[in-house]
Amino acid sequence: MLPDSLIAILPELNKAFLETVYMVGISLGAAIILGLPLGILLFVTDKGLFLQNGFIKKIVGFVVNMVRSIPFIILLVALLPLTKLLTGTTIGPTAASVSLSVAGIPFFARMVETALREIDKGVIEASVSVGASPWMIIKDVLLPEAKPAVIQAVTITTISLVAYSAMAGIVGGGGVGDLAIRFGYYRYDNTVMITTVVILICLVQLIQYTGDVLARSVDKR
Repeated sequence: MLPDSLIAILPELNKAFLETVYMVGISLGAAIILGLPLGILLFVTDKGLFLQNGFIKKIVGFVVNMVRSIPFIILLVALLPLTKLLTGTTIGPTAASVSLSVAGIPFFARMVETALREIDKGVIEASVSVGASPWMIIKDVLLPEAKPAVIQAVTITTISLVAYSAMAGIVGGGGVGDLAIRFGYYRYDNTVMITTVVILICLVQLIQYTGDVLARSVDKR
């Protein structure tokens, strides 16, 4: 039988879980839409590749590393003015999605760059030698060859965003983390705290399992 304290917050728990999924969904979408081309740019402008450009590589790499070097909790607070400008508020899951997106984009970009580095350089050189355009190489060689690794990158990024979303509760971002702080920490309710931890563990395990299955299904090696 469930403890009374847990039964009392079941509606809040359901709402918090949906808020977490909402925040992670928005930020993951932003990370994929913006981080994927950014990661490709970091790779193809590297030394010895078909779009080699040291200046762009250094500038983009510096920006990506700068954002990634800022602890998320500090980034969350630092971006409050931008969050206010974009969403009209600094609290709630939509507001928290701004900081999550900013953190997720460079993280995923680096993961994509790493995934592309696993491709055999001979395949790329062969494509260049037959006169394939840069767009064709990216579309028909790089992305298909790196598909399993990119799916794993999406999986890892999603799990990281779940962890970041829990921190968003500190500034009233909503979600499971916010519930854990308000009911578990401030009210010293260990049952609620343990329940939120279990929910997050189950969510992460589900994400990892799904990502592994998808990666294996597209791996033709």
